[in-house]
Amino acid sequence: MSDPQRPRASLRTAVVWEVLKDALERRAKAAGGAAAGAEGAAHGVLDVLDTGGGSGNFAVPVARLGHRVTVVDPSPNALFALERRAAEAGVADRVRGVQGDAHGLFDVVERGGYDVVLCHGVLEYVDDPAEGLRNAADALRPAGTLSVLAAGLGGAVLARALAGHFTEARQALTGPDGRWGDGDPVPRRFTADQLSGLVAAAGLEIAAVHGVRVFADLVPGVLVDTEPGALDALLRLEEAAAELPAFHSVATQLHVLAERD
Repeated sequence: MSDPQRPRASLRTAVVWEVLKDALERRAKAAGGAAAGAEGAAHGVLDVLDTGGGSGNFAVPVARLGHRVTVVDPSPNALFALERRAAEAGVADRVRGVQGDAHGLFDVVERGGYDVVLCHGVLEYVDDPAEGLRNAADALRPAGTLSVLAAGLGGAVLARALAGHFTEARQALTGPDGRWGDGDPVPRRFTADQLSGLVAAAGLEIAAVHGVRVFADLVPGVLVDTEPGALDALLRLEEAAAELPAFHSVATQLHVLAERD
């Protein structure tokens, strides 16, 4: 949990970050050099696109590994925070923020110009998830890697039911977009099959599917905060469950790692 190259050491990002970091290392080696470290080997430096990357929860740690990162986000405030965060981390020369969105992605970035593309927390909010994912895939170079993170249907249903909101849980389960009501802040949720289907339809080969925050959102925070060793033990449990298909149906988020042939 103390690795300074990770995003904020938390259950919300740790599992995805470990998967992404391994994928970056493999991609850097495949690109013709040793994996980029803190100083960035010339042949191991990747061009990474982070769509909807906001203030840089993933972009800044990726840049700290030595890679060049372009963040596309519609919010000027988020991009301002990204610039400040990158400067504080000493990676301002490797992080570029651009205002834009998934729909008009190629108005602001190059088609087919990136080794790795992150599409995290985007598909829930765009009008056309299939188009957003196709654009993310089309930004990849040959043999590039796509990381997709989106809200999971089952986790929301389970959370509403355990909170005693049974009607809302049923509405999320049976509704077309997985929303539990008008007050739901998430416009759309996915099952693992739905998300994988979108990725495959974009012409990519799925390498792995992970359930994210399978248990973390259900465990009382006071237990994690006060019980010695509970946070690390819960993280290890999350990591062990992440790749097991049985737990994908109850995860708060779903992560798909895919590759272009």
